[in-house]
Amino acid sequence: MNTTDSDDILATAAGWRAAGELVAVATVTETWGSSPRPAGSRLAVTKSGKMAGSVSGGCIEGAVAEAAMKTIDSGTPQLLDFGVTHERAWEVGLACGGKVKVFVEKLS
Repeated sequence: MNTTDSDDILATAAGWRAAGELVAVATVTETWGSSPRPAGSRLAVTKSGKMAGSVSGGCIEGAVAEAAMKTIDSGTPQLLDFGVTHERAWEVGLACGGKVKVFVEKLS
Protein backbone atom coordinates (compact mmCIF):
# COMPACT_ATOMS: atom_id res chain seq x y z
CA MET A 1 0.00 0.00 0.00
CA ASN A 2 1.41 3.37 -0.85
CA THR A 3 1.04 6.52 1.20
CA THR A 4 -1.52 8.00 -1.19
CA ASP A 5 -3.90 5.05 -0.62
CA SER A 6 -3.60 5.47 3.14
CA ASP A 7 -4.06 9.22 2.86
CA ASP A 8 -7.17 8.73 0.69
CA ILE A 9 -8.76 6.47 3.31
CA LEU A 10 -7.97 8.93 6.08
CA ALA A 11 -9.37 11.78 3.96
CA THR A 12 -12.53 9.76 3.32
CA ALA A 13 -12.87 9.03 7.06
CA ALA A 14 -12.33 12.71 7.89
CA GLY A 15 -14.99 13.67 5.35
CA TRP A 16 -17.47 11.25 6.86
CA ARG A 17 -16.67 12.59 10.34
CA ALA A 18 -17.10 16.19 9.16
CA ALA A 19 -20.51 15.19 7.77
CA GLY A 20 -21.55 14.01 11.23
CA GLU A 21 -20.87 10.28 10.92
CA LEU A 22 -19.36 8.31 13.80
CA VAL A 23 -16.17 6.74 12.42
CA ALA A 24 -13.50 4.23 13.44
CA VAL A 25 -10.22 3.61 11.64
CA ALA A 26 -8.45 0.25 11.69
CA THR A 27 -4.75 0.03 10.84
CA VAL A 28 -2.62 -3.06 10.22
CA THR A 29 0.25 -2.66 12.68
CA GLU A 30 2.10 -5.92 12.14
CA THR A 31 2.12 -8.95 9.86
CA TRP A 32 3.97 -12.24 9.98
CA GLY A 33 4.00 -14.86 7.26
CA SER A 34 1.44 -14.42 4.53
CA SER A 35 -0.87 -11.43 4.64
CA PRO A 36 -2.91 -9.91 1.79
CA ARG A 37 -2.32 -6.35 3.08
CA PRO A 38 0.92 -4.88 4.45
CA ALA A 39 1.44 -3.00 7.69
CA GLY A 40 -0.02 0.50 7.37
CA SER A 41 -3.11 -0.66 5.45
CA ARG A 42 -6.30 0.96 6.72
CA LEU A 43 -10.02 0.39 6.86
CA ALA A 44 -12.46 3.17 7.81
CA VAL A 45 -15.89 2.18 9.10
CA THR A 46 -18.91 4.34 9.96
CA LYS A 47 -21.70 3.57 12.42
CA SER A 48 -24.10 3.63 9.46
CA GLY A 49 -22.09 0.85 7.76
CA LYS A 50 -19.97 2.67 5.17
CA MET A 51 -16.49 1.24 4.64
CA ALA A 52 -13.39 2.36 2.75
CA GLY A 53 -10.07 0.58 2.42
CA SER A 54 -9.02 -2.90 3.49
CA VAL A 55 -6.99 -4.57 6.21
CA SER A 56 -7.14 -8.14 4.95
CA GLY A 57 -10.25 -9.44 3.25
CA GLY A 58 -12.11 -12.63 4.10
CA CYS A 59 -13.70 -12.96 7.51
CA ILE A 60 -10.89 -10.96 9.14
CA GLU A 61 -12.31 -7.88 7.41
CA GLY A 62 -15.74 -8.65 8.86
CA ALA A 63 -14.33 -9.19 12.34
CA VAL A 64 -12.45 -5.89 12.14
CA ALA A 65 -15.60 -4.06 10.98
CA GLU A 66 -17.52 -5.57 13.91
CA ALA A 67 -14.77 -4.50 16.33
CA ALA A 68 -14.85 -1.02 14.78
CA MET A 69 -18.57 -0.76 15.60
CA LYS A 70 -17.83 -1.67 19.23
CA THR A 71 -15.03 0.90 19.34
CA ILE A 72 -17.37 3.56 17.94
CA ASP A 73 -19.87 2.75 20.72
CA SER A 74 -17.38 2.52 23.59
CA GLY A 75 -14.65 4.92 22.47
CA THR A 76 -12.11 2.33 23.66
CA PRO A 77 -9.36 1.44 21.16
CA GLN A 78 -8.62 -2.23 20.51
CA LEU A 79 -5.60 -4.21 19.31
CA LEU A 80 -6.83 -7.26 17.42
CA ASP A 81 -4.62 -10.28 16.81
CA PHE A 82 -5.45 -12.80 14.08
CA GLY A 83 -3.38 -15.89 13.38
CA VAL A 84 -4.02 -19.14 11.56
CA THR A 85 -2.32 -22.33 10.51
CA HIS A 86 -1.62 -23.04 6.84
CA GLU A 87 -4.49 -25.56 6.86
CA ARG A 88 -7.12 -22.99 7.91
CA ALA A 89 -5.63 -19.99 6.11
CA TRP A 90 -8.07 -19.72 3.18
CA GLU A 91 -11.09 -20.00 5.48
CA VAL A 92 -10.23 -16.71 7.19
CA GLY A 93 -8.81 -14.77 4.26
CA LEU A 94 -5.05 -15.26 4.69
CA ALA A 95 -3.46 -16.75 1.59
CA CYS A 96 -0.95 -19.11 3.24
CA GLY A 97 -1.26 -18.77 6.98
CA GLY A 98 0.29 -16.05 9.06
CA LYS A 99 -0.52 -13.37 11.59
CA VAL A 100 -2.04 -9.93 11.37
CA LYS A 101 -2.38 -7.34 14.14
CA VAL A 102 -4.87 -4.52 13.65
CA PHE A 103 -5.32 -1.41 15.82
CA VAL A 104 -8.85 0.02 15.87
CA GLU A 105 -9.58 3.54 17.14
CA LYS A 106 -12.50 5.94 17.08
CA LEU A 107 -11.99 9.06 15.00
CA SER A 108 -12.82 12.15 17.01
